[in-house]
Amino acid sequence: QVQFAESGGGAAPPGGSLKLSCVTSRSIVNFRTMGWYRQAPGKSRELVASISSGRVTYVDSVKGRFTISRDNARNTVSLQMNGLKPEDTAVYYCNVVDYNLTWGQGTQVTVSS
Repeated sequence: QVQFAESGGGAAPPGGSLKLSCVTSRSIVNFRTMGWYRQAPGKSRELVASISSGRVTYVDSVKGRFTISRDNARNTVSLQMNGLKPEDTAVYYCNVVDYNLTWGQGTQVTVSS
């Protein structure tokens, strides 16, 4: 089993930036696709960004603003978030996209003025 430890969330004003990090308890090199998800109050969890060998994908609402990266040597997946909007407010989680494992605690992102 793999444990996910997300961090880097917090409060930011509209237009601000945050960088989220996810450190896993064991190597992610064998997981083809890693992703960042988010869940806003009253909404279902959605996949925001994913990364596999040579390919990244983003949900339309974050394209051009968010950048996902992974460092297999450090068992880390990151999400750089720029141009934050109030609708980005949510708890953010990382997980394996191919088959979700047990979810971590997530990290809260709140965007407001």
